[in-house]
Amino acid sequence: MMKEKEISEIKRRYKQDKNNITKIRGCYVNNKKEIISEFSQTLGIMPLETSEMLLKTMKKTLSGTIGKNLIDIEFSTQQVSDSEEHKLLMELKNSELENDEAVHNLYEKIVQTYITDENYLILLACDKYDVPSYSKNDEDLEDSTEVFKYILCSVCPVKLTKSGLGFLAGENSFQSIGSDCAVSAAEIGFMFPSFDDRSTNIYNALYYTRSITENHPEIISTVFNTAVPMPAAEQKETFQSLLADTIEDECNYEFVQSVHDSISEMITEHKNNKEEEPLVLSKKDVKKVLESCGASESHISAFEEKYDTQFGTDTVICPQNIIDTKKIELKTPSVTVNVNPDQSYMVETRIIDGVKYIMIRAEEGVEVNGVSIHFDETQTNIEN
Repeated sequence: MMKEKEISEIKRRYKQDKNNITKIRGCYVNNKKEIISEFSQTLGIMPLETSEMLLKTMKKTLSGTIGKNLIDIEFSTQQVSDSEEHKLLMELKNSELENDEAVHNLYEKIVQTYITDENYLILLACDKYDVPSYSKNDEDLEDSTEVFKYILCSVCPVKLTKSGLGFLAGENSFQSIGSDCAVSAAEIGFMFPSFDDRSTNIYNALYYTRSITENHPEIISTVFNTAVPMPAAEQKETFQSLLADTIEDECNYEFVQSVHDSISEMITEHKNNKEEEPLVLSKKDVKKVLESCGASESHISAFEEKYDTQFGTDTVICPQNIIDTKKIELKTPSVTVNVNPDQSYMVETRIIDGVKYIMIRAEEGVEVNGVSIHFDETQTNIEN
């Protein structure tokens, strides 16, 4: 699995004077799954502004959060030894995208399976990176230990801009501006092979999805022929449902708050320790959290059983996918309240005269629609 530091190292190459990308190959696809045109353009003869924008667009395919937007794809030993999907990726890399048949094969795989209503571009680049050695204090020793050769694929929507009114400052006049096609940031993409421990790893690829709710499993299945990971947003919903369904009557505000705080502390500690490996939670790790928060053995057993069904026995989850470290959300069918986790102690749940309430301690600085309000101190205090 690639670490943030390694991803950042590759991202820094996406400038005109930093990479060894000689050209960009690609094709334009309409919403009827038809390849309208293909192209192969040399970066060196492009206007500098154009090439920089193109590199910046492809760089987005390496952006986002590991486990949410950047997903580790692992090939089995059998796939690496003898499989159509891995042979294709290796041929694309080894030929440096010069094998037309392999390039067209990848185009067809994406075009025939990618689900979208938009026109889009498939962009392909091959880069060769002379990997420098670093000393213990991360100073560049400038000698190359290996050449890391990889391909990057970006699938970018092409949207029709609206016509409108333009102003030509040089001529001090107005004119009508027609509609045009604009290339948007990539929706999906991938890098192969991985740059693990700053070295080539043909057993892994790095898959990118812009959306945390839709990772386009059809592309993962077709291009990599591997198990499709659960989208980050779905992981959060699944975890929340598991807590509610298995912890049952113990699943009160204080318990959920405690679970949130425990996982947040793990994230903070991992960050403070400057751990390079991404933090992940196994079923065993989550079990320890539930135990520390006071869940009963029977409820924890029920959670473990359903965890296997929903996530998979050996599946690990990214903690940032199941909690929001910046807020605790309290939601009713008609009202939503967001609370800073550091201030969550100011919230409590009460039942008064048979009616359920969410109570928030309010001191100074209370506003309604931006207007400071006062409390009527003549109102009778409500006792529990």
